[in-house]
Amino acid sequence: MTSETPTAGNPIDGGPLTGALAVRRPPSAPRSARRAIAFAAWLFLVLLGLPFGVAQGGIFDPETFTLDNGMQVVVITNRRAPIVTHMVWYRVGAADELPGESGNAHFLEHLMFKGTETLGPGEFSEIIARNGGRENAFTSLDYTAYYQTVASDRLEIVMRHEADRMTNLVLTDDIVLPERDVVLEERRSRVDNSPAGKLSEMAQAALFVNHPYRIPVIGWEHEIEQLNTETALAFYRRWYAPNNAVLVIGGDVTAEEVRPLAEKYYGAIPARDVPPRARVAEPPHRAARRVVMESPQVREPSLSLAYLAPSYEKAGKDARADDPSGDNEMAYALQLLDEIMGGGPSSRLYRALVVEQGLAASAGSGYSALSFDWSQFRFYASPRPGKELAVLEEALRLQIAKLLAQGITEEELAAAKKRLVAGAVYARDSIDTAPRIFGSALTSGITVAQVEAWPERISAVTKEQVEAAARAVLRPERSVTTLLKPEPAG
Repeated sequence: MTSETPTAGNPIDGGPLTGALAVRRPPSAPRSARRAIAFAAWLFLVLLGLPFGVAQGGIFDPETFTLDNGMQVVVITNRRAPIVTHMVWYRVGAADELPGESGNAHFLEHLMFKGTETLGPGEFSEIIARNGGRENAFTSLDYTAYYQTVASDRLEIVMRHEADRMTNLVLTDDIVLPERDVVLEERRSRVDNSPAGKLSEMAQAALFVNHPYRIPVIGWEHEIEQLNTETALAFYRRWYAPNNAVLVIGGDVTAEEVRPLAEKYYGAIPARDVPPRARVAEPPHRAARRVVMESPQVREPSLSLAYLAPSYEKAGKDARADDPSGDNEMAYALQLLDEIMGGGPSSRLYRALVVEQGLAASAGSGYSALSFDWSQFRFYASPRPGKELAVLEEALRLQIAKLLAQGITEEELAAAKKRLVAGAVYARDSIDTAPRIFGSALTSGITVAQVEAWPERISAVTKEQVEAAARAVLRPERSVTTLLKPEPAG
């Protein structure tokens, strides 16, 4: 099980959708090669795959329908192997928790594996294993997802039991309280024992002044300690309903084959009243913030600059507030800006800071447009051994100033578009990619049609739009600078 840490939406437990969304690319220096490879799948999915979802106007060719109880179903046929990935996504995440109950969404994700009226604790997992499958789950700021990958002729088994735990979860103190200790230990290992984890948590709290994105997905320790059977069941009954879920299936199956199974198992569950996702507004930001972590555990210093940025959904809402016909074009422009500034060895930051000036071991940027509310645009860098962090920070800021003063070139924009769209070709090879793309999009307020229109929208972005987006977002008062440093000797 996994939880995501905020940045725009990363997940916790099931893999790197966690917190959906911090750094788009890992450091690309040679000494970071293994880490880059490990992150490649996630980074491609979250930051390239998501927009590509159904890139090229039909790479995935999804079929979709809605059950009578309101549950949306998306099927993406992929005949490369006789297997399927089955995912149920709930439109609820850590940002939807009640005050004082941080970590409840992730805690419930753990508890969903503890059994129902018909299956004992862990029995669903044992059934998946006996049938040669694999499973997991993850929680983010905006969604919670459960998935299984099995042979296509085992799909009905998975659907039967996933539908069962949607409505028949059984929890008692004997089950809940020991699992709470597991989550507390997870927090200690991920955050409390990690200088980078503690710094990231504080930076997120500094970036968001009022919005619930300031609260870690895994929760604050003192609030996790107060979670119990009643809080978990209340959250479950409040949010876990078919009309608040999306079923996404990818692999060796068609919508015609899925529909009767979906109607039989999920369609039999009655719809329930689900509250609106009411998020408090983020006030205007008045001053730049700076967070510094020094620790004897730090071996490689690093820095990042994060700016509050709109997502697809937020950009669309803001545009429509000014003009009913307005759209979310800024999010597309920011994706291209991210590719130009930090998209690998050909990006501006890598060439300037790593290759030309020799100051950085790694440098890049990150932005994800998929979030129910806000996102962030982030620059990051780590100095080469012997190079000062302060000097690297100054050089990074000079690159940002150069961007704002001189803009980008038409050649840079054309190359960025070409790289992004070319990446879509590889997304089709994995049966896991498409379900994750559609699930995270549909639970973040984006429609199937909007995902499919992504190539055309990206292709239509102009140089002027990218430059305007940079000026709108890269403002000091909307930023948080974080520095991770070794503790000074003595």
